[in-house]
Amino acid sequence: MSSVPATMMAMGWDRPGGPEVLRPETVAVPVPGPGQVLVKVAFAGVNRPDVIQRQGFYPPPADASPLPGLEISGQVVAMGEGVTWPFTGTPVCALVAGGGYAQYCLAEAAQCMQIPTGLSLEQAAAIPETLFTVWHNVFERGMVAEGETILVHGGTSGIGSMTILLGKLFGVNVIVTCGGAEKCAQALAIGATHAIDYKATDFVAEVARLTDGKGVDMVLDMVAGDYVARNIKCLADDGRHVTIAVQGGVRAEVNMAEVMRRRLTMTGSTLRPRSKAFKAALASEIRDTVWPLVAEGALRPVMDQTFALSDAAAAHVRMEQGTHIGKIVLAV
Repeated sequence: MSSVPATMMAMGWDRPGGPEVLRPETVAVPVPGPGQVLVKVAFAGVNRPDVIQRQGFYPPPADASPLPGLEISGQVVAMGEGVTWPFTGTPVCALVAGGGYAQYCLAEAAQCMQIPTGLSLEQAAAIPETLFTVWHNVFERGMVAEGETILVHGGTSGIGSMTILLGKLFGVNVIVTCGGAEKCAQALAIGATHAIDYKATDFVAEVARLTDGKGVDMVLDMVAGDYVARNIKCLADDGRHVTIAVQGGVRAEVNMAEVMRRRLTMTGSTLRPRSKAFKAALASEIRDTVWPLVAEGALRPVMDQTFALSDAAAAHVRMEQGTHIGKIVLAV
């Protein structure tokens, strides 16, 4: 730590509120504990949970930084006790529980991914949160297999675009919903099998038409609320419904007789509160199954816009407007 400054610039807020509450502050540079590394941040990803935390509805875990930011890229500058990799000087991206909107950030060594040649630091910061989330919820919890068809809402979001990209690589047909013809065209360009404009078409009827009445094998749901009953109508028998966000409300009315009759599985998860051991195991699986595709250039995130760290408020405005295509990142 001898070459690391004592303080750094970070983006925080005095009280929850709109994007305008984000402001720069000077805070102490954190010191890595056992199993941790300190990363000099180059870029930080912007995600919907950052917005919800800023609004006061998604507090960080007790042992996490109170600063927003769930994914970073940069260079390791210090290693905590017991860390054997990544070494000081290694370029990495990492899933973190908070603290990404800063010049330095702590990361669990086991949740770091080495940045391969050909992947920019900017792109690397746009990968961890969506990749970890989609891999766990679609391929592990959702048990999607090659040749199956899934439905994803918000097809041009960071999560939606990553689902499309992984679907292409692993032989999964991805039907998405988007708000408007332009976003549908963007989703098809990314690689979606079909894109449904939910503003112009009933997505339930369209899914039935596209699947010849069979339905999809899985729904990745970020809306919840009254979408849940409609999602269930989209599912084939033995289908799986996985909820990862509740943008449309936390309550849903479900016909449990239909769930039983059609042998449906309903589940969901949030990644941030999961244990370090779970995230380390997930990172290990991703290193084995997906990271070789990143290394060979087959997987690259869809990038939207890059803002300076000091312009984090503008980045949040763009995310809340819902006009972005892919990932928004902050340049540190």
